[in-house]
Amino acid sequence: MPQAANIPGLSRQTATRYYRLVDASGSPHPVLDDLYESLDAAWAEALLWWQQEFGLQKGCIDIGVEVSTASGSWRTLRHPGGSPAG
Repeated sequence: MPQAANIPGLSRQTATRYYRLVDASGSPHPVLDDLYESLDAAWAEALLWWQQEFGLQKGCIDIGVEVSTASGSWRTLRHPGGSPAG
């Protein structure tokens, strides 16, 4: 996964934020390795995938969400292992 600074159209001057899903170790998710335009879109994709893979189990979801920063890095918004409701 590229650094946020290497995403086409993303520079320090823009306010555009991108979101990505990470696995339990905090690395880009091996299946859901994509960029999303909103936190809600990213989390909806994570929940849909999780439910398809593991069913409607209650408990923790080992997927986290990060957001791109103006400095070109990623900041964690939701740590892996949170509840489905988020």
